Amino acid sequence: MQQRKPKFCAAEGAAPEIPVSQGAMACDGWPEAEGARAERSPLPRKKSLALDRKRWNTVVNVVLVAFVMAVPPFVVVYGGGGVAPAVWIAAARARLRRDSGDGSFPYARSPPDKLLGGLLPDGLDERSCRSRYESSMYRRNPGRRPSPHLIAKLRKHEELQRRCGPNTNAYNLAIEQLRTGRSVGSPECKYVVSISYRGLGNRILAAASAFLYAALTDRVLLVDPSNEMDELFCEPFPGTTWLLPRDFPLASYTNFSIDTAESYGNMLRNKVLSADAPAAELPAFAYLHLDHDYGHEDKMFFCDDDQRLLSNVQWLVMRTDLYTVPGLFLLTAFQEELDALFPERDAVFHHLVRYLFHPTNHVWGLVTRYYRAYLARADLRLGIQVRNFDPRHAQSPHILQQITSCVWREKLLPELLATEEHAARAPGARSTAVLMTSLRSWYYERIKGMYWDRATATGEDVSVHQPSHEGQQQFGKRSHDGRAWAEMYLLSLCDVLVTSGWSTFGYVAQGLGGARPWVLHKQPENLTSAPDPPCFRDVSMEPCFHAPHVYDCKMKRGMDTGEVLPHVRHCQDVSWGLKLVDPKLYKA
Repeated sequence: MQQRKPKFCAAEGAAPEIPVSQGAMACDGWPEAEGARAERSPLPRKKSLALDRKRWNTVVNVVLVAFVMAVPPFVVVYGGGGVAPAVWIAAARARLRRDSGDGSFPYARSPPDKLLGGLLPDGLDERSCRSRYESSMYRRNPGRRPSPHLIAKLRKHEELQRRCGPNTNAYNLAIEQLRTGRSVGSPECKYVVSISYRGLGNRILAAASAFLYAALTDRVLLVDPSNEMDELFCEPFPGTTWLLPRDFPLASYTNFSIDTAESYGNMLRNKVLSADAPAAELPAFAYLHLDHDYGHEDKMFFCDDDQRLLSNVQWLVMRTDLYTVPGLFLLTAFQEELDALFPERDAVFHHLVRYLFHPTNHVWGLVTRYYRAYLARADLRLGIQVRNFDPRHAQSPHILQQITSCVWREKLLPELLATEEHAARAPGARSTAVLMTSLRSWYYERIKGMYWDRATATGEDVSVHQPSHEGQQQFGKRSHDGRAWAEMYLLSLCDVLVTSGWSTFGYVAQGLGGARPWVLHKQPENLTSAPDPPCFRDVSMEPCFHAPHVYDCKMKRGMDTGEVLPHVRHCQDVSWGLKLVDPKLYKA
């Protein structure tokens, strides 16, 4: 019979940053003061011994808490060789608060699950990519658990990547075949190359979409190393690389566009490809232009007959700045497998992004240092992501009002006193750390000033932080992208998120964190007042597919693809877009 393990607790409201068995105290509550022990105990021996232990624990706990209150927080080196925040000090303080009636925040009940329920493969070198196995120590939300079928599929795909990836005989043979310009009848290995371009959020969504397509079609995923992809993200697959070698023979692939003759749409339009063509007559590669400006023929990618034709082409090169996954769910050929992989349809990107994208050690240092300095000790962490698509809104009082109206109306932040009176801090009142991310500092400075100038109506303490303000988006600049990736990750560590509609930056953060955000309505160009209502609670943490196809492949006519399946519906922030939802939560 398996023994029941004792329960332990970390800090109330603190992230499970180290296994609680290494620093937290047992969850038996802070014992009340005991009277003097009688000379001769009337209790049975076992009960007397238990009482003695309880009294001894009381003395030890008093000494421990006195030490905790006197000594500033420090860090503990744990067995894995890394440095993690010392949450046991916060645990002791939280334990005192709990006996004062403060039960507003949960606290860790078990050690962090570094493999995310089997999503991640075990055995990779932790020192070369600390974020892969340390990230769970920084999250209060453990996230959704992957299905057994998804775990098995990932392990099988990892084996495919090792067998057919760069520096293997199979890869070298496929490269030689590509140079001939013709496809082969039954290639040993097939490939999809994801082009990395546009902003970091777009690149993450694009690579995640390409990976799911590769897994569904048994293709090796190779990611274009442009735009510092190798300096931002660790290798996700054990024993191989996902980076396309720089001597790839299609030297101009990064310049492929809607006008490229080898695009699937153009080859269909020009009758270069046909469904009855023998495999030997197919080209060695096809370019999939799935960008926001793609045309009708390009969108045939989302039709079953076209997928059967593409399955015979050994090399596919894909460009997209979109999250195309909802379109894959509409393909009949993939539906059964997708249903088994993702029984929770609103958690697809959540699993993909946690599996694929791990910050390199440099970026992880940016994340953890900022987290420990500004966020770790707060009872509540609120992330606010502000994205202004119109430069005229860079310093808009109306948008400032929209943000404050949202957080006050939804009770995400306490409102401020109208006068300079001081509100007494209520016993057990929580502290809140607000993490703001934006290209500019104007909104951060105003909100920080509000909570400095005025007391909160509840007596709660609110601190406001913004790691950087780059001014404008800078494509392909290493330092800019590194900070952007760190800030996406920091947002994902927050307990509650407020994001900007249409923003891929926000999509990545909510997917990593497994959170349904409150979303600020996108502002019209002629903004004259704050939007009312200012925000809405999103029905799903999934990103929105901004430019979906609207075509019935069987009937060969237009169709509202947001009305076909109960779990593929229209987005709330982009009304014509598509997103995956839990049908039980979706409201049209």
